[in-house]
Parts: sequence; C-alpha cells; structure tokens
Amino acid sequence: MRTLLLGAAVMTGIGLAETASAQAVDAQQAEAMRAEIRELRARLESLESRLGAPAPAQAAAAPSSPPVDGQPAVVASNSTKKPADEAEIKWKGSPQIVEGGQSFKVKGRIQADAGYVGAPKGLGDRGLGFVNEMRRIRLGGEGSFSEHLSYKLELELSDNAVDLVDTFLTFKDGDWQLQLGNQNSFQSLDELTGDTAGSVMERAAFTDAFNFERRMGLGAQYSHGPLIAQLGVFTDDITALSNSSDGVNGGDEDNSYSVDGRLVYAPKLGDVQLHLGASAHWRRLGRLVDSSTRYRQRPFIHATNTRLIGTPSMNVEEETMYGAELAALSGPWYGAAEYYTLRADRLDTPTVAFHGAYAEVGYFLTKGDTRGYKGGIFTNNAPERALGEDGGIGSVQVTVRYDWLDLDDRDIRGGTQNGYIAALVWSPIQYLRFNVNYALLQYTGATATASGDTNYNANVIATRFEFDF
Repeated sequence: MRTLLLGAAVMTGIGLAETASAQAVDAQQAEAMRAEIRELRARLESLESRLGAPAPAQAAAAPSSPPVDGQPAVVASNSTKKPADEAEIKWKGSPQIVEGGQSFKVKGRIQADAGYVGAPKGLGDRGLGFVNEMRRIRLGGEGSFSEHLSYKLELELSDNAVDLVDTFLTFKDGDWQLQLGNQNSFQSLDELTGDTAGSVMERAAFTDAFNFERRMGLGAQYSHGPLIAQLGVFTDDITALSNSSDGVNGGDEDNSYSVDGRLVYAPKLGDVQLHLGASAHWRRLGRLVDSSTRYRQRPFIHATNTRLIGTPSMNVEEETMYGAELAALSGPWYGAAEYYTLRADRLDTPTVAFHGAYAEVGYFLTKGDTRGYKGGIFTNNAPERALGEDGGIGSVQVTVRYDWLDLDDRDIRGGTQNGYIAALVWSPIQYLRFNVNYALLQYTGATATASGDTNYNANVIATRFEFDF
C-alpha cells in the first residue's frame, strides 16, 4: 500500500514534468506549474513522514521540472524524518529493549558459595566444617510503562524455597517517588546495598540477627540534592502472609505492621563523597506475639545453618530500632560504619535491648577503579579496564571489616560476637565477581562445647562466584 501511494505521487510528478516540457508555456503558466510541483513535494514528504519509511529510490531522481524561462530546474527533496519512537536494544548484562518511555529487561543472578567453618570439635555439630550451596538463583524482569511508571518482579531460589523478592510498582515524578509492593523497608546502609555490590560476602551480623527482610507495603521517598528522606508503612514478608497454616503462624492471622523511616545527607566535598544517615523503625507484631521470636546469627557464611549465638524464643509484642550510618568515598578508598540497636518489648516480661555495629575500610588495587554510590547506597562501577582490554585484568578491591553483635541483656544470654573479616573481590568484567573472605569470630556465651566451654573462636574461609545481569 505504501509503495503504491508513493509510486502514484511520483508518477503524477513525472506526468506534470513531461507535460510542461512538451509545450510552450508563458510565464504565468510556468509559475503555476512550479507551485503545483512544490505542493506535490510537500504532500509527498508529509506522506513519507506518516508512513515512517523513506521514499523509494526512484523518487529521488524522477520528480523534477525542466528549466522554464531561464529558471533552474526544481528538484523534489528526498529528505525523510526518523520516527520519534523507534525500538532500540541496549546491552546491560542482558538485552534491554527501549521504545520511547517504555522499556523491558530480563534480570537474573547466580551466586555459588563454598567454604569451611572451623570451630571447636567439642561442639559435635555436623553443620560445620566444609559447606557449600547455591546462595541465590534469581530470575525476573524490570521495565517501565512510561516516563513516570515502572515495575520490577523477581523470583529467588534460596534456602530450598522459591520466594518473591523485589516485586513492586514505582511512580516517580521529579523529586518524589512512591513504591508499592514487596520491598526493603528503609533499613541500614549495609542491608539496602545490593548483595552483588557488597564489600564482603555477607552483610553485617545485626542485619540477619534482627530479622531484616523485604516486606509488603507502601514507601515514599523525597530526594533533592544531597538530601534523601524515606518513609513507609509495611506489613510482613510475602512468604509469611501466604502461609496457609492455621493458628498464629497462618498468613491470614498475620496482622503485624511497621512504620519505617530513614534520612540521608550525602554532600560532595571536592573529591570526597560523604554519607550521613539515620533510621528509625517501629513494629507491632499483633497476633504474632503468640508465636516465638528469636534473634540469632550464623558464623558469617550462609551455607551453614548452625547458629553459635542466639536468644531463646520470646513472646515479643513490639520492636523498636534505631540506626546511625557513616560512609565516605574518595578515589580508590572507601569506608563505612554503622551502629544499630533493637529494643524488644516482651509480653508480661521486662524489655530487652540488643546491639550491633560494624566498621570497614577498603581500597582498589587496580588503577582508576572506584566504588560506586548512588541514591544513598553503594553500587558497582564497571572496571576501568576489563580483562583483555588494553592489558587490563578488571578491578581488584580489598576490604577489612570489624563486625560486632551483642545479644545479652537482663535475663537473656544470647552471646556476643567480635568478628574480624578480610575480603578480596576480583571483577574481571562488569556483572561478574569472584570473592575470597576470611573471618575470625571471637565468641562469648556461645553454644557450649561438650566440656561446657562457651567462649571460643571460629575460623571461616568463604568463597563465591557471582554473575548479575
């Protein structure tokens, strides 16, 4: 159809030109003929633009008028306009399709861990020693419906179960953002930083011990310049809400909810990116008070299910948490520190408080490489020189971290941990990382050995390869 229309227009132009050259014309007739040709050319260009395709090749040469009364020949233009909304495919670890304000990208993640947990043999725990697992296998997609509305959906295989992780809709307009669905509830800097952007393999001990997790809810964010303010109302995680059991653990009886907020001030002072943050969290457990709540932690690596420190089961009515964050980045150097405290209000029993903190410093050994930072969290930067590019080997970073956790208060003796961690991360190319970590964990009040000893050390060697796209 398009070809027929364009061909008809071209043939009409040819006919007019041949008619004009076959007979003598006066100046008035010549001017009228030139006007008709200009009008025809304008119509042809308009038709080409609406059809979104260039004119046939012969159209460039055909519609022209012969010289009339000494005037130069008039040649029809062959200019075309590129469609405003043309699909484009980009590469960001996987293909991303972009068309106008709409986009779609397949997302995925593979993390495989192996390691060794060395603890006193008197524990007699078969979950220690050599351990390995597929830490995470994640698949999903993200995209946008328009300039303001986007979405994300991810499924994760972890701990022998398939769970929904980031699953939400996002509306963004200027400095404001609303996010509805299963999401992180504005916890600490270490928790909010993606697990493929972390400086060590596992997050700070308090993030796991205090049961940080994604939860269903509505979150709002305002960001302007160096200031970020976040506030949200959340219920529970998707797995808990979908539990089909009867009784207090059933998803239909879970009426817990929380209010969570976080403030970040991140000014840039010369070459130094600063990060100052604070967060507060209040949660009412509702009917979950009739079930049990525990705060406990693994010996660093997730591949073992053994917990060497942890509280007994408690009936908790409310949880209140406060956190403080500090970080700085400058060239190849970076550092971060956080402190967190949790107060658990128990049913008919005095309130107890537990604490955790970490501090780290890191450095990139490869020239030109730096740690990323955006939106109040750490991110990954592509290696300055990927493996095979101009003799590059990718990026190499080293980090040392101190990790403290205290689960002792009043009548609760959950134990304490002082962890000393050294980490090496090699990223040969963007989206691919290899990790080697060593952790020395010093425990007091931990699980007793056969001889009754509760104060001892654990040595952990952990490795991971991860691919994120």
